Amino acid sequence: MPRRSMQMSGPDTKLGWHLWNGLEVEDAVFFLVASFVIIFTLLAFDNALAVLYAFPSLFPAVPLRPSPALLVSSLLVPISTYDDERIRGFREALARLRKKSRSFYLASGVFQGRLRVDLILLYSFCRVADDLVDEALTIAEARHWSLQLVRFLDTAYAHDLPDDPTTLSTFVTTTFPPSTHTALLLLPTNYLPPTPLYDLIKGFETDLAFASPSNPFPIVDEAALQMYASCVAGTVGESLIELVYHHTTLPHTQDRRHVVAAGRRMGEALQYVNIARDIAVDARIRRVYLPTSWLAEHDLTPQDVITDPNNATVELLRQRLLDIAMRVYRESCDAIDELPVEARGPVRVAVESYMDIGRVLRRPGYKVKAGRATVPRLRRLRTAWIALSRG
Repeated sequence: MPRRSMQMSGPDTKLGWHLWNGLEVEDAVFFLVASFVIIFTLLAFDNALAVLYAFPSLFPAVPLRPSPALLVSSLLVPISTYDDERIRGFREALARLRKKSRSFYLASGVFQGRLRVDLILLYSFCRVADDLVDEALTIAEARHWSLQLVRFLDTAYAHDLPDDPTTLSTFVTTTFPPSTHTALLLLPTNYLPPTPLYDLIKGFETDLAFASPSNPFPIVDEAALQMYASCVAGTVGESLIELVYHHTTLPHTQDRRHVVAAGRRMGEALQYVNIARDIAVDARIRRVYLPTSWLAEHDLTPQDVITDPNNATVELLRQRLLDIAMRVYRESCDAIDELPVEARGPVRVAVESYMDIGRVLRRPGYKVKAGRATVPRLRRLRTAWIALSRG
């Protein structure tokens, strides 16, 4: 039986032109067209997912694996129906994340679907709230913004107000700077519990206390340090886990409460790393988060840290703080395995990427440059890859 030719075109249909030896122009055109079809199919698929995940008003429920029919229907939605303010809010939130936290920016890329969207929006709110208070020119202005943030949460979570989004929108647009509007209005308060967010604002009060004439160094002991870390970072960890459970629709069980509590503790561990990294940076603005009781053990005061944040004793206390961070991290880490399977890898990437800063700080002889520890990009990528591979 004669063998069939595998050529894509016969001798009578060829021009006899070659782009280079062995590649006929007909074959080159075929591969070029096929490549364009594949690329544009992938772009269409990606765009369809983006529309599904970005606009819950258009697609209230999106399964983990959308059907082809649902993907096609998302592509047929007129662009005129897109929520432009929401799109602008996404862009602003992602820009904040990219600018303020390289570790969490990397980690955000491995979360999926609406969970990723909401985590970025949560970070954006936390960042904007912190900046409003932290970058105020006076204590009075800082306290004003802290109060307005509480009023914002009161309005967002009020059950006795009319179910009208314009009520919250009017309050935000008439109270806060324009650059903050999308971060506030896109916070998913309809399924985020309010308590962690109120606790977050409460944590800002500690930062304001550094400007108090009567008590300029409020972190008096380890208990005060733990309370501060719980408010400003543990709350974010707790909210993250709440979003994970919301988007995976698992029942509220005793195990879930344990995992949420572990998420808050893990947030504390990350804040300890953050404090250990930024000792010199904080000293420049006259803030010392190392407990005063620790300093007293070495005959130091917070003022001594402000004067010389790089002395050997401060380095010893940095390592002591990192010891606590690593201990809390190890105590909380097993809870990641109790998360829904689709969230374990991404959460592990977020945690390990930040804890790697602490590991760098613990290397013998490591010197903090410009007040901050830097993790090389290749190391960050390797850490993320190892964390994902653990599942």
